[in-house]
Amino acid sequence: MKPPTARRDPAAASAAARLHPVTVVRLAEDAVDIRWSATARGLELAVFRGDSPASIKTAVPLAHTADSCHVVLSDLAPDTPHFFKLVTPDGSALIVGERRPFVEGCPNLRDLGGYEAEDGRRVRWGLVYRSSNLSRLTEKGIEQIKRLGIKRIYDFRTKAEALKLPSRFPESPAAATVTLPIQHGEFEPTSVFDRIKKGDSDWISEEFMLQGYMESIERFPQVWHRLFHDLLEPVNRPLLFHCTGGKDRTGVAAALILLALGVPTATVVADYGLSDSYNAAVRTAIYDHLKPYGVEIAKVEPYFTAPESRLRSFLAHILTRYGTAAGYLARRAGVGPETLEGLREALLE
Repeated sequence: MKPPTARRDPAAASAAARLHPVTVVRLAEDAVDIRWSATARGLELAVFRGDSPASIKTAVPLAHTADSCHVVLSDLAPDTPHFFKLVTPDGSALIVGERRPFVEGCPNLRDLGGYEAEDGRRVRWGLVYRSSNLSRLTEKGIEQIKRLGIKRIYDFRTKAEALKLPSRFPESPAAATVTLPIQHGEFEPTSVFDRIKKGDSDWISEEFMLQGYMESIERFPQVWHRLFHDLLEPVNRPLLFHCTGGKDRTGVAAALILLALGVPTATVVADYGLSDSYNAAVRTAIYDHLKPYGVEIAKVEPYFTAPESRLRSFLAHILTRYGTAAGYLARRAGVGPETLEGLREALLE
């Protein structure tokens, strides 16, 4: 959807705007590589860091760089989130973070920050996270996720899923979990592996998976009403939402949020597709577990993957039935224009 704010004039763009796209990639526990557009080569930069976007101090830079398109920063605190402020000579600045914060035991956890909306603003880093389930957090992972400062967890799993894989997120009065279960028909996800190992897999198809996406918005508008209204309240941010694998119900949530903020469809689809790469090791382990049972992996792949074509089909459903994500949210979920405009003001910069 297109927010009412006018698109920024490219001619008036700051020097910092020339840096996009910017990526922050973890090279090791204590090192990152920050890369930016080749069109900004020769631009002098001072680089500062903080544990959160709001805590970045600009007294002493970690690095200065000029004739380059990247900088490697090492000797960083290994178990701490890192956000960086890139400052140019004209005083303009850009805050960036890691798309995939390092949290041991949760490979598909990622930050929705940094994506550009159609009005030229970008999603703020460190406020909205998406992930897979939190049942396999290691002791180190528990400490790492605590440092993200998350105040609310939104769990889209069924009661049976949550009982089978209980979350290890360290709850407290200041960091509580909100249960918002989404279920595909009468299908119970906890039975998947037993059914597949017994040869019962003919039900798995792209059509079945897509139907689950459509049901998530048609049968559960109250979930999106709660999530969007909670997201509007500063007391709930940063927040994290998840399901089991962090790709289907979580993918729907991320798509609705990003589209509501005005992020273009192509970017939303690309974000969705990251699950396949981040879940690669998990998926290999699952396939290795299933092969001894004679399972034909190609037949069950739709259940364990997140092809971009699936999300495009889901978004086509929204377009056909509601016109835009905002149209769906207003007509079915009770999330009106004022709420969405408030979200854009809070989450875009």
